[in-house]
Amino acid sequence: MQSLDVISVNIWQILISLLNLIIMYLIVKKFLFKPVNNMLAKRQAELDSKYDAARKAQENADKNESLWNEKIKSAEAEADSIIHNAADTAKRREDKIISEAEEKADGIIKRAEAEAELELKKAEAEIKTEIVEVSSALAEKLLSREINIDDHKNIVDSFIEKIGDDNE
Repeated sequence: MQSLDVISVNIWQILISLLNLIIMYLIVKKFLFKPVNNMLAKRQAELDSKYDAARKAQENADKNESLWNEKIKSAEAEADSIIHNAADTAKRREDKIISEAEEKADGIIKRAEAEAELELKKAEAEIKTEIVEVSSALAEKLLSREINIDDHKNIVDSFIEKIGDDNE
C-alpha cells in the first residue's frame, strides 16, 4: 500500500504549484518580457536597416554599372573615331608624300632631259666647229695646190671619213 501513497494526488500541492507558476509568469512578464521584446525589436530594426542599406547599395551598383557601360561604349566609340581619324590623316600624308616624290622625280627627269639636250647641243656645236676647222684646213690645202678631179674626190672622201670617225 505504500505504493499508493506515492501516487496519491494532493490538491493543496497542485494549487500551490499552480499559484507558483502564475507568480513566476507575472514576474517573468514584468521584468523580462518587455526587455526581451525591446531587444528583439531593436535587433529587427537593425536587420531592416541593413537590408535597406544593402538594397540601396545594390540599386546604386546597378545604376553605376549602367553608367560605366555607357561610358565604356562612349570610350569605344571615341577610340574608333580616333583610330579612323588617324588612318585618314596617315592616308592624306601618304598621298602627299607620294605626290611630292612624283614631283621631285618629274623635276629630276626634266633636268636630266634638259642636261641631255644641252649636251647634244654642245656636241652639235663641237661638230660644227670641227667641220669648220676641217673645212678651213681643206680650203687651205686646196688653195695651197692645184687640185685635179681625183685629188678633189680623195679630199672629200677623207673629209667624210674623218667626220664619220669623230662621230663614233
